[in-house]
Amino acid sequence: MNKFNRILLKLSGESLMGEQGYGIDVNRLHDYAVQIKEAHDTGVQIAIVIGGGNIFRGLSGVGKGFDRVKGDQMGMCATVINSLALSSALGALGVKAHVLTAIRMEPIGEFYNKWRAIQYLNQGDVVICACGTGSPYFTTDTGSSLRGIEIEADVMLKGTRVDGIYTADPEKDPSARKFDDISYDEIYRRGLKVMDLTATAMCKENGLPIYVFNMDKYGNLARVLRGEPIGTYVHR
Repeated sequence: MNKFNRILLKLSGESLMGEQGYGIDVNRLHDYAVQIKEAHDTGVQIAIVIGGGNIFRGLSGVGKGFDRVKGDQMGMCATVINSLALSSALGALGVKAHVLTAIRMEPIGEFYNKWRAIQYLNQGDVVICACGTGSPYFTTDTGSSLRGIEIEADVMLKGTRVDGIYTADPEKDPSARKFDDISYDEIYRRGLKVMDLTATAMCKENGLPIYVFNMDKYGNLARVLRGEPIGTYVHR
């Protein structure tokens, strides 16, 4: 039995690179799609936001001379590419998925609105929300928080390449300690890099819990939905 009925799944664009170092690794994409299908088959309603860091990240473009607004817009386009790829992978597995974009770009995707997204979720389809918030200066983490709140998700599941939140970067500090659960306020106090502060503040103010886990380990999404304590739970 699932612990949650409706989820917002945030996926890292960088994780889609797999071992390639750039672009979309078809094996990683397939693994994600299969895990999502398995979750979908249990009856959970799934909305997804994917980052674009495997293709272009707006802030990195600023350091190379790009205008910040143009750079962020390029990053939004990168999320559309990833969303289309995931939609195609899910379709190949027999899962109906809709790409909804925060910027009008029909026929590539439908223009996002809350009620259309919820309609699709209620009829058993997967919804993939692209373009972040549709505005520059906001990350896809903030886009995930916004969409999760709008669609009235039970939780935001943040799939990363680490198995939770630590006192420090576990890839750099072997003494880093993992949290099983943590409050939004403690994240602020410790200055932990879970999500950007805007995204975390939105989740706190609207009561949307966050669960951080390792999505790159096959089967972990199903384990999270069953309530197994494999990541870090963020709450009030």
